Amino acid sequence: MLKRPLRVWVVDDDQSVRWVLEKALKQADMETLSFERAEHVLEALGGGAPDVLITDVRMPGMSGIALLERLRSAEPKLPIIVITAHSDLENAVAAYKGGAFEYLPKPFDIDEAVELVHKAARANGAESGAAAQPVDAMASMIGKAPAMQEVFRSIGRLAGSSMTVLITGESGTGKELVARALHDHSPRADKPFVALNTSAIASELLESELFGHEKGAFTGADARRVGRFEQADGGTLFLDEIGDMSPALQTRLLRVLAESEFYRVGGQTAIRVDVRVIAATNQDLARAVKESRFREDLYHRLNVIRINTPPLRQRREDIPALLQHYLADAGDELGTPPKKIDADAMDALQSFEWPGNVRQLVNAARRLTVTAPGTVITANDIPPDLGGSGAPGQGAKDWTRMLASWAERQLQTGATPLLDAALPEFEKTLIEMALARTNGHRQEAARLLGWGRNTLTRKIKALHLD
Repeated sequence: MLKRPLRVWVVDDDQSVRWVLEKALKQADMETLSFERAEHVLEALGGGAPDVLITDVRMPGMSGIALLERLRSAEPKLPIIVITAHSDLENAVAAYKGGAFEYLPKPFDIDEAVELVHKAARANGAESGAAAQPVDAMASMIGKAPAMQEVFRSIGRLAGSSMTVLITGESGTGKELVARALHDHSPRADKPFVALNTSAIASELLESELFGHEKGAFTGADARRVGRFEQADGGTLFLDEIGDMSPALQTRLLRVLAESEFYRVGGQTAIRVDVRVIAATNQDLARAVKESRFREDLYHRLNVIRINTPPLRQRREDIPALLQHYLADAGDELGTPPKKIDADAMDALQSFEWPGNVRQLVNAARRLTVTAPGTVITANDIPPDLGGSGAPGQGAKDWTRMLASWAERQLQTGATPLLDAALPEFEKTLIEMALARTNGHRQEAARLLGWGRNTLTRKIKALHLD
């Protein structure tokens, strides 16, 4: 432990940020030196390096990321804390790849910043990080909320790694976006990224989809098929909804993860692959293990690093930026200028629970672009099912009143029995809405309807919804 006070340098073009940090660090018995520009830091290094450096990202002249790159060779053991108001994925990954000790988005808690300086000082002498690489922006990964910042940090820490990752979170929270970001910022970025939703493929076909098959392996196998593992060789295979995989396929997947080889269906020759597996699920896999629905050894093999994607209701402060982004996308799709949202409409949308998360918000942006009559979306344009001004329960009164009118007309014409005509249409409508909400994911749709998956499958067949 250092017997002298810690020497901390602060680099930020914002005088108020420098003042606040200087005051807090001095109260913590640290010596501080502040700089307005990154170039001045390089000039001051001739007199010796500090114990910890705190730097902003965007400044006049040399940026904080460029400063990281210079210091990585000049002072490789210097721990650097990056702070920025532009708290997006691109900056987070660039900071970690540049060798940052930690990434702290503004506004930050001053006590947290001081504690982070102590932590960085204790780690002084450790290797900084992986070599910097070009960073691709992920425009659709937007988030200033603390939960999203933790996702960005996790992606940044894993940059340069090929570790197995398990992504958890509710449906529609952007798990595939996280998987793509992990791939794009990994050493495998120039290799294939192959995504597969395991729940969207019948269990009897999934084995061939994953591992391929030889010609004649089964009825209809007229030619050799290369599976997803071979397609992803050297790159990343993203397995979504891994919790729905059958026990037999769980066993085969475990072997591939353990031995990096497999056999095509009907094949006799082992095929070796180098594939990074990223899995995702909206289920509680730990509970599934306890209930013997998921192999414990496979769970531990997948759960090397876990990233949780937060639901939209836990990051409401991100809704305005997300809406602006997806309204612009919707405008591009339709060839019209993007619509704006007034304050009352934004309040209504921020207060909404968003059960479908970001996926539902994307669809809402497209819907409002089409249905809102003016160039500005107002509170009156927000439908009740998106948190609009309709009175609670009004929608239920409307449809039951319409149902009563329909029943009265049927009775007047002598069309009976009523339930034989009404129930199939009733069930068909609710099934279609549930499947639309879950993008066709049957298990999740069954949960929304209050059925089991087998019941939903039987109803879909009976109602000819396939």
